[in-house]
Amino acid sequence: MKRKHIQHLYRRVGFGILPNELDKLSKMKRKEVVANLFKASKNVTPLELDTTELKSLMGTSYMMAKDNIRDIQKLSRESTQKLNRAWIERLTNPTELLREKMTLFWANHFVCEDNNYVYTQNFHNTLRQHALGNFRAFVVAISKQAAMTKYLNTKQNKKQKPNENFARELMELFTLGVGNYTEQDIKESAKAFTGYSHNMQGDFVFRRRVHHEGTKTFFGKSGNFNGEDIIDIILEKRRCAQYISEKVYRYFVNDTINKAHVEAMTDAFYKDYNIEKLMRFVCLSDWFYNEENIGTKIKSPIEFLVGIKTLVPTEFKNQKQLMYLQRLMGQILLDPPNVAGWKGGQNWIDSNTIALRLKLPSLLLNSSYISKSKKGQTDARIKERKQFFKKNYGKWFNVENNWGYFEKQFKNVAMNELDNHILACNISPNAQAYLNSLEKVSKQEYCVQLMSLPEYQMC
Repeated sequence: MKRKHIQHLYRRVGFGILPNELDKLSKMKRKEVVANLFKASKNVTPLELDTTELKSLMGTSYMMAKDNIRDIQKLSRESTQKLNRAWIERLTNPTELLREKMTLFWANHFVCEDNNYVYTQNFHNTLRQHALGNFRAFVVAISKQAAMTKYLNTKQNKKQKPNENFARELMELFTLGVGNYTEQDIKESAKAFTGYSHNMQGDFVFRRRVHHEGTKTFFGKSGNFNGEDIIDIILEKRRCAQYISEKVYRYFVNDTINKAHVEAMTDAFYKDYNIEKLMRFVCLSDWFYNEENIGTKIKSPIEFLVGIKTLVPTEFKNQKQLMYLQRLMGQILLDPPNVAGWKGGQNWIDSNTIALRLKLPSLLLNSSYISKSKKGQTDARIKERKQFFKKNYGKWFNVENNWGYFEKQFKNVAMNELDNHILACNISPNAQAYLNSLEKVSKQEYCVQLMSLPEYQMC
């Protein structure tokens, strides 16, 4: 398989690939490379913190939890922040690479948040468990999660007064897209989901006494439907398979839809709604590796940050700074802006975020210093300038960088070949002129210089 195509594959289903792994995979055929990716993601490794104390505070009833509500909220906030950091570390050092990237994708599809950490963790691991499984089972599982029944008010959905929030978003955001249902369809499907609730510990509970027993007419079909019946009827529509295929295409292939490619994906997915088969189809398709799809997507803030940490392992000594950095860039894991999630694409970049992104590699990896030394300048002068930048800018982020790891990984890569590993697209003439004006003191310096280019924003 071509090295450029392997790099493209790993930037899209992961966060990049290092030289040694690239050398090994370049001796294999595409089918073998892709098969290994899926094989490595067969297992599901939950991401969990110890919730013993929190569950103890929650007890088994809302009356028991009421007296501990402040402690529950405080501990939940702390635990959610810890999960945020743990998730970023998992993305940086994944065992099941594809599954983890798919979990990140689905988190911005089945958008949800909650102020109870037990519910948040359960929801998060449900995404991971079903990330490459059957879409029907996935939707059913999501509909019964405590975090979701709270977030979209299914818990308040009762036969006396149906709440339509979940029924609406199920079709608008999760399965069909805007304009593929009527307001009456929403009303009727909401009745089917009445009675969905959970106990204090977050386990699904179906409260039959508040469930609407009776005929509902949904998409032209009539019957005493429950929530799973509604999901089945939705999935009968080819539009559902097409809608998911479009979202997968935009995330993994290109922000601009190619109708022929999406139709081919839809054909593959509509057969049995197997997510793994859909992703295999994409990764094995010739068009996935077309030049028009390589290096043309803007990295999300998390992709950008994890990509840096993948090349040069970086540990934040002050963990609050990691959260602060996510906020500055516009994407805090586990804290979506609304039920529609992050828009992505060009929305990741504005005048503020691009300035930070271009500066961030030097802030994190080199105390804000980018070598502009002239040829013949002494090492002492270079060291003096670096110390100046560290003193004045190093306080921005208190981090520890493992440059030894970078040097080991890129030991056999010539300095003038670094751009082929670090950048996904060609360097523009202006950027090349800028690079030429800088002294290439070392691979470390050149790595920071490359990361500070607009081209590094792309994957």
